[in-house]
Amino acid sequence: MSGRSSFLIVANRLPVDRTVGPDGTASWRRSPGGLVTAIAPVMQRRHGAWLGWHGAADEKLDPFEQDGMNLISVPLSTEEVELYYEGFSNATLWPLYHDVVAPPVFERDMWDAYRLVNQRFANAAAEVAEHGAVVWVQDYQLQLVPAMLRKLRPDLRIGFFLHIPFPPVELFWRLPWRKELVEGLLGADLVGFQLSGGASNFRRLCRRLLGLPYKGNEIFLDDRVVTTQAFPISVDFGELDTMVRDPAVITRAKEIRSELGDPDHLLLGVDRLDYTKGIGQRLEAFGELLKDGSLAPNEAVFVQIATPSRERVEEYRRLRDDIELQVGRINGEHAMLGLQPIQYFHQSYGRKELAALYLAADVMVVTPLRDGMNLVAKEYISCRHAMDGALVLSEFAGAADELRQSYLVNPYDIEDVKRQLLAAMRATPHELTRRMRTMRRRVTTYDVDRWANEFLNALESPVSQSATLHTASWRSG
Repeated sequence: MSGRSSFLIVANRLPVDRTVGPDGTASWRRSPGGLVTAIAPVMQRRHGAWLGWHGAADEKLDPFEQDGMNLISVPLSTEEVELYYEGFSNATLWPLYHDVVAPPVFERDMWDAYRLVNQRFANAAAEVAEHGAVVWVQDYQLQLVPAMLRKLRPDLRIGFFLHIPFPPVELFWRLPWRKELVEGLLGADLVGFQLSGGASNFRRLCRRLLGLPYKGNEIFLDDRVVTTQAFPISVDFGELDTMVRDPAVITRAKEIRSELGDPDHLLLGVDRLDYTKGIGQRLEAFGELLKDGSLAPNEAVFVQIATPSRERVEEYRRLRDDIELQVGRINGEHAMLGLQPIQYFHQSYGRKELAALYLAADVMVVTPLRDGMNLVAKEYISCRHAMDGALVLSEFAGAADELRQSYLVNPYDIEDVKRQLLAAMRATPHELTRRMRTMRRRVTTYDVDRWANEFLNALESPVSQSATLHTASWRSG
């Protein structure tokens, strides 16, 4: 790419993964996931640039183009990956923001690396952005970037979106660097959250920590106003709905059920292997249903996909061992010859195979202990065009605010999970259709394209008349 961009995405990762062919030739392909699906079309329409790490340590890449997107790699060293990404981002912020499901680690060298890498991202964005450009910073790894970037380039329109939950004041208060992080986020013109509760938590924190007044969604600084608002992220409904009507996907869904012995009920869990996802709790509930005779061993099969995640982090290695032991114990106690009640897969699957699994499953089980949104729930709904299937959903997933017709559960209450699993399996076709139709209406009307457009419209709207804007001149070099 050449020149500067009027629209810039700043995220921890670029929207592509490097692949190596049989002949050793390296190439790039678009990454899976909601963020890329949401923003890539906007990038292509606006001829913007995406700034992020390309996934390999100790390597620098020149800017390149892929799928009509200008991509700019921000390099990270092996030590920075360990301290900034695996350390402060995922051993400190991730557990803290997820209600301390695991204890967060507070180490100064991790914080120093986080601050250093955030400054590198801000410097790179400042160089690439045109005068008056729109810059959209993504997620918890880069919470210092908005303020750092505003200091370098006060002419920019800066938005920030947090994809994970924002914690209550009482939890955030434990963080030694709480003031720096809040001031970092306040560098944005618009700070977006998944739920209104996260936005409220942030406004209350700003008042308690910094003494900043707020009214409605607006926080008042000395020279400008910061807007805080909820924008619940969604999925590409149209893509998924079209995919599951493909004859090849329909055939594959039938094959999956046949390979599993054509059970009366096929339950499915699809998660990144993470301690926040409640995988152990749902398997415990399913195992107890088998143990107490509520389910016959040949009546139901539970397919659990746990995508590999952060495998260099000790907490995640222990979790994998625990889940595999749990699966082995339940299968050892309840398997019949040629039939295991739990089919566990620690691997990744492509979009079409996942769509076939969604189509094959009678009950989708989404039971995180805490989750910003959880797009798996919305993906499943998008795949159920026959208006059948049941969604068992944790009350602590952001999606629960929108999908009230799911079978809502408290994942900490194993008896509650058992009751709702049975209710989902025993529901009449009429009941399933009634619930699914309402949930599909929500996901259809509020899809990922609407999410991105609503955020950007709010970011680019005229500034409130109550704000006194600070306008600093900036000259291109």
